[in-house]
Amino acid sequence: MKDPHDVILRPVLTEATYEGFPDKKYVFEVLRTANKTEIKLALEAIFQGIKVDKVNTLRTLGKIKRQGKTQGRTREIKKAYVTLKEDSKPIEFFEGMAE
Repeated sequence: MKDPHDVILRPVLTEATYEGFPDKKYVFEVLRTANKTEIKLALEAIFQGIKVDKVNTLRTLGKIKRQGKTQGRTREIKKAYVTLKEDSKPIEFFEGMAE
């Protein structure tokens, strides 16, 4: 298995994701090649004491950007929408952010 810190790249912190914190729903940017099982195991390894109920993933293509004649795309990202179980404790990193 890959290193858990290589699978989970960073949290996605937006107004929409802040609304999910009380319901134990979190969003992370993950490695593009990671599957749902790897994401679940990586989160449970990084944040001790949490129990992941479900993981939904979303792949977004990069936007087309151009400058003069040159054209290219921004990088593609993959997000993981993670829901914790009811009896799981919340992730301490996010406590106090959405008050």
